Amino acid sequence: MPAYDLHDRLVVGVASSALFDLTESDAYFREHGEAAYADYQDRHVDDLLAPGPAFPFIKRLLTLNDLRPRDPLVEVIVLSRNDASTGLRVMRSVEKHALGVTRAFFTQGRSPLDYIPALGMSLFLSQNRDDVVAAVRAGHPAGHVLPSTAAYDDSDRGLRIAFDFDAVLATDESERVFQSEGMDSFVANEVAKRDIAHVPGLLQPLVADLNRIQLLEQQRQKDDPSYEPRVRIALVTARAAPAHERAVHSLRSWGVTVNDAFFLGGIEKAKVLQVLRPHMFFDDQHGHLSGALEHAAGVHVPYGVANETLF
Repeated sequence: MPAYDLHDRLVVGVASSALFDLTESDAYFREHGEAAYADYQDRHVDDLLAPGPAFPFIKRLLTLNDLRPRDPLVEVIVLSRNDASTGLRVMRSVEKHALGVTRAFFTQGRSPLDYIPALGMSLFLSQNRDDVVAAVRAGHPAGHVLPSTAAYDDSDRGLRIAFDFDAVLATDESERVFQSEGMDSFVANEVAKRDIAHVPGLLQPLVADLNRIQLLEQQRQKDDPSYEPRVRIALVTARAAPAHERAVHSLRSWGVTVNDAFFLGGIEKAKVLQVLRPHMFFDDQHGHLSGALEHAAGVHVPYGVANETLF
């Protein structure tokens, strides 16, 4: 049997803690220890785990495999610090939720981070902040999924993903100017470099992967005009004119596109996210995420100058 090739796929690693609500299980583990926890999960192996904050995003992402059913576009792999035995409940819940996830790595207390580059993952999601910080420190595309109360309509098949720009899609080069020299210097720097593309950041490859899926959706729509594309990508940034030009130029230079671009110039991001209602919003600063968690699953990307205290 030939090896399963992950090339030309969007590969996402998701911790069981982000995919499902493991609040009760984690509390039991902390109170009773590893051995009792294993017994607890064994007794509850057939009890369905409720969706966690990353569940709506993962569920909709996997439905895109119907665009290329014989050669799936999306591969989601569960990464867990559990051992295989205690992980049975997670995988049974995956099956009962009909998620279409068949691959899982259980590393019994050890970090699974070395498998992110080994499998060419464009994204790793977890509710374990330490794991995410370690992944970002190693240069991997990772995000800390925050608790969210956002609710989504299951009849809506769309997948909306929103990204901040600086320190998320791009490096923190310009953010460092802002933090050290203020807004006037930041704007002057961006105007002077408006035709110089930023170096791509950790999540730029994720947008490139999503764009490839969007191209297949465009072809499907040409073949079937009744087909409605599902993936929609938004840029939600505090930049404003004239600093917006360098961001636009960078996207063009990288060969990636977004459907919507919001250059807010200091307007609270939550006001846009309340209308946009993305299934996932990536930002490098907690302040932009905390007010939006009732409208979107917020993901903190702990990269760059704004997060140096974490390192």
